[in-house]
Order: sequence, then C-alpha cells, then structure tokens
Amino acid sequence: MEPIQQHPEIAAYLAADEAIDHEHPVVRDTVAALTHEGDDAYTYARAAFAYVRDTIPHSADSGDPRVTWRASDVLATRNGICYAKSIALTALLRARAIPAGLCYQRLTDDDGTNPVVHGLVALRLPGHDRWARVDPRGNKPGVDAQFSLGAERLAWAVREELGEVDHPAVHARPPEAILHALRHARDRAELWRNLPAQL
Repeated sequence: MEPIQQHPEIAAYLAADEAIDHEHPVVRDTVAALTHEGDDAYTYARAAFAYVRDTIPHSADSGDPRVTWRASDVLATRNGICYAKSIALTALLRARAIPAGLCYQRLTDDDGTNPVVHGLVALRLPGHDRWARVDPRGNKPGVDAQFSLGAERLAWAVREELGEVDHPAVHARPPEAILHALRHARDRAELWRNLPAQL
C-alpha cells in the first residue's frame, strides 16, 4: 500500500499542534536522550520508533486506565493506546525535522465484526522519495512490528476478505474522530466502548 500525502505542503508534517506538541520540554528531553543513539536521521528515527514501541506500554496490554492524547503526556506517563503512541512518535520525529504523519487501518475481529480504527505513523527520511509506514503499538505474542523503510512490518496485515481497510492518507493532524474519542473518555474502559469504527 502506497501512503498518500494528504496535505500538499511538507511543512505541515513538521508542524507542532495541541496533540503533536513537539516543542514541549518533555518531548525535547526525550529527543535529547534519543539523539545519543546516533545523529543521522535513520538511526534517530529507528531509536525513536523502538523507544515508543518498547518503553511505552499499550494501555490495553498494561491495564493502565489513564487516557492520553498529547505527545508530552504519553511520554511523561509512559502510557497510551495506538492513537496516542502514534502521536508521540510523530512528535519525536518532527522534533528532529523528520517529516511524519498519521495513518490508519480499519481492523476487525476474526469473523469480520467489531470494526475499529488502528493508528500508525508514516515518515519520510532524507533521500527517500516515498512515505514509509511503521507501527509503534507495542509487540506481544502474535504481534511483531518492526522498523522498516522497505517491506512493511506492521502489527497487523489487512484482511480484505473481512472488510478490513488500509487507509492510504497520511494525515498532518490527528483526525477529529480520533481526538474526540481520546479527549472525551474518562478512562480506558469508556474509550474502549467509543473507539471509532471509521474516520
């Protein structure tokens, strides 16, 4: 699946906003710590991906009831669902001037029921002429997402026969359906009941 840049200006994929608050001190401190992994864009991007995937548990795996939606809050609390973790990785990449945006899949249960939107990140490294999607959700048995600029190594492959969908758009900002669900949930249990089934 070829990701499609939704906004015509690449600058939109470097900007800070209320959710992707990459100018926040918590984000900047994390960037500084990750920069020790390497100064080139590829090494940094790979380290940032691994950091979000491996050190910030997905709250469905950890049982954490808190709901986060700002990158700085995700990094400070080390907690979030796929949408929040994608926002955090996007902020870490943009803080190092690596264009990054948000992508989504529509996934279902094994029988095609209970559709839900799943969050990913797309990035463009210097010297690359296309977007690459990565999935910082967090690995667990049956899930093995890896940093790859070539063949995608996402948490889940879309099963078209079940009505699952890869949305090609690379969003510069979190879609309103995503932000609304995150902002209005009092806890993860409420969020789970109100996860968007479509964008």
